[in-house]
Amino acid sequence: MTGLRYVYAVCHPFGAALQAQLTGVAGDPPRLLTHHGLVAVVSHVPERDFAEKPLRAHLEDLDWLTRTARAHQGVIDALTVVTTPLPLRLGTVFRDDSGVRVMLEAREADFRRTLDRLAGRVEWGVKVYTETENGPEPSETQRPAEKAASGRDYLRQRRMRAKAHEDLWEKAEEFANRLHAALSARAEDSRLHAPQNSALSGAAGRNVLNAAYLVPRTDCEEFVELVDRTKDDVSGTAPRLRVELTGPWAAYSFAGEEP
Repeated sequence: MTGLRYVYAVCHPFGAALQAQLTGVAGDPPRLLTHHGLVAVVSHVPERDFAEKPLRAHLEDLDWLTRTARAHQGVIDALTVVTTPLPLRLGTVFRDDSGVRVMLEAREADFRRTLDRLAGRVEWGVKVYTETENGPEPSETQRPAEKAASGRDYLRQRRMRAKAHEDLWEKAEEFANRLHAALSARAEDSRLHAPQNSALSGAAGRNVLNAAYLVPRTDCEEFVELVDRTKDDVSGTAPRLRVELTGPWAAYSFAGEEP
């Protein structure tokens, strides 16, 4: 099959086989291209979609971008089951196999150093959200107005709402800081990301903690149990906080490449 070369990740050589029915971006099964003792996981993609100009246009198409990102992530997930991949960013494309080999040679030292550091490790994501007892915290303009007997009552109600909001955020930040410290102590490395915008993520509530943790595979069970115990504590003592755990992922946050 002809076409450009789409590169998903770089790995050390591994003996396990990928899923037999695995397909990648544009429906082409990924294959392994070995060079200087490194493996690039690649597949063929059509030039009409992945040459520089059409690719730039496609990246503005949310439906196309979503399909491509899912296919890309599917290959990374399959690799994570059998080895430690170093994921490359979405849309990494070369003209041919020779171009991929040139890239491997140019970045060989960095690839080897990062792969050695990440070997046998995965990434877990932990998020903490604040929410009201009945769902996401509404904005001031969304709150039903309480009937005030006077202007003084109205101001008192506003002060009470502001104080309750301030108290919730203080408790949420204290909880998030304690949780991050406890999880960081169980992980080899951690990254604090910017809080997610709920309008973009679709998650209920406001994001207080958005963190990633690099954990050896041998320690994953203990790490997950620690997060689960935290979830139980939150549900019993702080029902307006929610903890979410995702993973295990390839170590995007620690690989020096953007997801």
